[in-house]
Amino acid sequence: MHQPYYLDPETGESVLPWVRLHALKDYWGMVALVDECPGMRATFNLVPSLVEQVEAYAHERTWDRQLVLGLREAATLDRAEAEWFIREGFHAHPPTMVDPYPRYAELSRLQAGERPFDLAALRDLQVWQKLAWVDPDIAATDARVQRLRAKGRDFDEHDKLTLRAVELEVLRRIVPAYRRAAARGQVELSCSPYFHPILPLLCDSAAHHDAHPGAPLPEPPFAWPVDADAQLARAIHAHTAWFGQPPRGVWPSEGSVSPAAADAIARAGFHWMATDEDILKRSRALAGQATPDVLKFRAHAFATAHGDVRMLFRDHGLSDAIGFVYQSWPADAAVDDFVGKLHAIGAHCAAVDGRPAIVPIILDGENAWEHYAGGGRPFLRALYRRLAGTADIEPVTMQEATSGEVTPLTRLFAGSWIHADFGIWIGHADDRRAWVQLGQARTRFEAHRARLTAEAAAEALDALQAAEGSDWFWWYGDDHSSAHDRDFDALFRRHLRRAWRAMGVEPPEELHRTNITTAVAGDDILRLRLNAEPTADTSSYFDRIGASALERSAGSMHRVGRSAITRCDAGATADGLVLWVEADAGVSLTVEAVSLEPAAVPVTHEIPRGRVDIPWAALGAGPGAVVRIRIVARDGARRVVETVPADGLARRVELPAQATSAAVWTA
Repeated sequence: MHQPYYLDPETGESVLPWVRLHALKDYWGMVALVDECPGMRATFNLVPSLVEQVEAYAHERTWDRQLVLGLREAATLDRAEAEWFIREGFHAHPPTMVDPYPRYAELSRLQAGERPFDLAALRDLQVWQKLAWVDPDIAATDARVQRLRAKGRDFDEHDKLTLRAVELEVLRRIVPAYRRAAARGQVELSCSPYFHPILPLLCDSAAHHDAHPGAPLPEPPFAWPVDADAQLARAIHAHTAWFGQPPRGVWPSEGSVSPAAADAIARAGFHWMATDEDILKRSRALAGQATPDVLKFRAHAFATAHGDVRMLFRDHGLSDAIGFVYQSWPADAAVDDFVGKLHAIGAHCAAVDGRPAIVPIILDGENAWEHYAGGGRPFLRALYRRLAGTADIEPVTMQEATSGEVTPLTRLFAGSWIHADFGIWIGHADDRRAWVQLGQARTRFEAHRARLTAEAAAEALDALQAAEGSDWFWWYGDDHSSAHDRDFDALFRRHLRRAWRAMGVEPPEELHRTNITTAVAGDDILRLRLNAEPTADTSSYFDRIGASALERSAGSMHRVGRSAITRCDAGATADGLVLWVEADAGVSLTVEAVSLEPAAVPVTHEIPRGRVDIPWAALGAGPGAVVRIRIVARDGARRVVETVPADGLARRVELPAQATSAAVWTA
């Protein structure tokens, strides 16, 4: 469970609403689901800086603009506030969180068509932008939520206050629910370093060279292993205060490990840590050893100067199946597939050495479920019942899984769960600029620490630790992008400015200028030009784990492994839309489109690989219109295995109204 640290150090405001919205929809519900199935065991990794924000919302110590404007009387919003709220009021997955609710879907069409909102529509949006995020189980049982959903429209100001009361109740349930579940022993609660930093890069930015020898590094390098210790110690202290017992295990942020980070983890007293299966393969390669496929299903132990750390390695296929594939499957079919794969793994391991398989399923705890029917509850209930009720499968916590026989790991490759490297956080010039700025502030603090009062030193150190978080670096560069890149950039620089000011020094001028040099997605409209056609020799391709404008809503999740759709380009002629799609031989392709004209109906076309010409009329639209399109890949059983965009949401394409200069849009 992780979200960036959205708290603005200068105002106390949360600059984006995602902690609050996921708290309303996911954080309580996820642990409550496990409680329903006594035979189930699971491990929840709770990032301390997330829990801090949940508690701040629960006790009304923070707010965000969407929350404030959503509670204001609709008639008192000025034009700029209303326009902002309408623009930001639809950040939810339409097929599962907008379209099922007729009034919310109607409002979405108004917004997409840039049609005006009257006062009643604005007030209805104030309700629906929150009501759609209410935990599905609460929505099914709470009479207040049921009444609001049944009412559907023409809400009044009292309705907004009713929904706010529900929201606060849910927020205040979360930490106690996890504390009780841990006390029962049904779940294990682990943590990450407090502000979710990339520990190996805190210890020494040269860890990047394990995967990329000679790659550029910040100059001078960043190397503050004492900060890794501090982030871990702070995490343990806070976790113990919230949940009544210290954590036994740690998910190093983004599964990032190195020998130095492992030593810090052992020194802090953790029993286990986890990362990705590719780290196991590369670690054994460092030692000149092969990696039989059964080894990723074994607990390992890595020796440090402060004792052994037990390790588990994330199974790519099954973890990503939950995160990205099963969302479009019927729950029972998905569970059948999952359990069948587990049985195959178990049978293979038994045949090789007679030992049971330990299969670590590790994935994002909140972002996947909005793409599932019923918020993922039908799937998770079916999965938990099957796992707990199948004789030769035993759900276990990470602590339980690492408490038995282990295999020694003699070398440890420095990398993360994404590509077994740190490229996302240090590989781009924008990343390295931010590391240099962080290093300058950190060096200044150490040099002047003795001269500061205890209060000033504590404030500066808190700001520096917040700036060490991984999320700022995630959004720098061209590997991930969102509509809020500039918010993340601004937050990073605000933390550093706070550190400098706590030291009694005016921040460097550059901390008032953006670090972003790459293009930032401003919206999700793709404007095609006539006579701009993708060709066979186009060198660009759709990078499934990148984040172009098309990937605006999927940038916070990252899929490991090969993509089924390897290229998706679009262009336009006077006659229609031109696509060029390439994909694996084992999948069939469909383009789905719907015009945003009021009377339009969705259209679906099976398409071949290579060039596809679709007349404007076949899209139900003419020149100058806006349509939503997406590409879907299905396997032989007609199950969705991948979509472009990755989140499955069709993106808006503005069709050319007249001939313009040629250009090719590449997804």
